[in-house]
Amino acid sequence: MAKQGTPRDQRMRQRLTLEAARIMVDEGVRDYFQAKRKAADRLGAPSTQNMPRNREIQEAVADYQRLFQGEAQVARLRELRETARDAMHFFARFRPRLVGAVLDGTAGEWSEVSLHVFADTPEELDVFFMDHGIPFEPTERRLRFRRDAWVTLPVYRFLAGGNRVDMTVFTVAGLRQPPLSHVDGQPMARANVQAVEALLVGDVDDDLAIPVAGG
Repeated sequence: MAKQGTPRDQRMRQRLTLEAARIMVDEGVRDYFQAKRKAADRLGAPSTQNMPRNREIQEAVADYQRLFQGEAQVARLRELRETARDAMHFFARFRPRLVGAVLDGTAGEWSEVSLHVFADTPEELDVFFMDHGIPFEPTERRLRFRRDAWVTLPVYRFLAGGNRVDMTVFTVAGLRQPPLSHVDGQPMARANVQAVEALLVGDVDDDLAIPVAGG
């Protein structure tokens, strides 16, 4: 649990939280640590140790979007969720799961659709992309599964309807073991296509990110 500190410390922490949230929303910075460091520099406190937690910033992002973006953010979120649904149907054989800002409702102008997919080998994705003539950019990502256990996984990036889609490839066993979230350190929330369709028709509260088991 974070220490409360002095009233001055609390005010600085709040200012850092709000500025980091603004940086993430308005400038498209997706890394929480980078957003916090930028906020500290701009507030004249580059060496402060009084940094907010990632969860505090995520909540401030949602508040900022509601206050300053309103219906525009709602429309953008729906567009990205529709892109996610369509991509998930297209890649159905790889049992895709939606994760990240498009799932939790904080996606905005700079966001991309983030999916987890599952295959015996990454080469299955290579063949699928080539068979369907879809240009893609391969890369890698390090994800944490336990406190000191990091794994590097292949990632495929491509465009779908003008929106960026980012797919991280797990083994089939990875359906049952999601990586830890960089927001709160808990197992990352995932949603299958049925849950995404429910979000689109309003059957699930947008503030809930519901983990959906594989199978």
